[in-house]
Parts: sequence; C-alpha cells; structure tokens
Amino acid sequence: MKALLWILLVAAVAVNVSTSFAFDGGKQIAISVSTGTVALASALALFLLRTKRRTNA
Repeated sequence: MKALLWILLVAAVAVNVSTSFAFDGGKQIAISVSTGTVALASALALFLLRTKRRTNA
C-alpha cells in the first residue's frame, strides 16, 4: 500500500511540474489542480499510515 502511494505521489508531482512546460491556459490549470490534489491526498495518506516510534525513557 505504501509503495503504491509513493509511486502515485512521485508521478503526480512529476506530471504537475511538467504541465507548466507542456500546456497553456485552462488545460494546464485543470491538469495542475487534479495532479496537485492527488499529490496532496497521497502525501496525507502516507503521513497517516506512518509507524510511530516508541522511545524508551
């Protein structure tokens, strides 16, 4: 599950960066918003699925 989320995060960020070079206008905005949403959602899911480390005091 985590591996899929990492792949999704990296792919969404890569597509989001490349849209500014490949597209113009409304198409660029639509793709950037959708890939940005996917990137934020996968980053949030990875944050929520992290394992908490216990410290021995």
